[in-house]
Amino acid sequence: MNAMRDRAKEHFPTVLLTLLSIVQALALELLWSHLHDAEYLFEHSWTTAIAWAQIAATFLGLILIWVVYASNAMRFRWVPVTSDSVYPFLIGFLEFMLIESLDADELGMWFIFMAVIFGMMVWVAHTTMRRARRDSDNDVFFRNTEPAKLRDFVPQITITGVLLLAGVYLSIRTDSIVVAMIVLLATNALLAWQFYSAAAFWQKSMQESQ
Repeated sequence: MNAMRDRAKEHFPTVLLTLLSIVQALALELLWSHLHDAEYLFEHSWTTAIAWAQIAATFLGLILIWVVYASNAMRFRWVPVTSDSVYPFLIGFLEFMLIESLDADELGMWFIFMAVIFGMMVWVAHTTMRRARRDSDNDVFFRNTEPAKLRDFVPQITITGVLLLAGVYLSIRTDSIVVAMIVLLATNALLAWQFYSAAAFWQKSMQESQ
């Protein structure tokens, strides 16, 4: 038995969630500062509607990142590597850029940052699951779960691609208000669905452990 490995597995979830909570708190503070300083948010216009849809999606995204990280840290045990401690900083940087682009004139960049964050979170979650599968502490869950294959990620790849294409399109056609609103509503619906999927996955994990 390797005492150092056991110690790392035991303490890493606390370290990870502490680090992530600091990053998320800073992101939420930045989002609040934007709400406080943006006077146009209280006007009656399409720009205001788009801005609030952006803010809603940004807030949902921040909370969803916390849910994914927290649920994995509580469900599984794995031997951490250096990248596990680096990913929260990269995600936090992208969150800050996402919030800084909360403006109707930068809607294209906002979608691009959202696409990158979504794709990165899929990568982080998958990497965590691969490491957790190698650890016998998680056998109760993984003995009935097949390893993910490339085809299993087709929906996530499609979503990331659509968000990127929307970002490029809206960077070129900055006057496409209708398209912008449709894609923003779809993004909010997607994030809400991700919450539902995360809750279902959590329930499945708890049932497997009984």
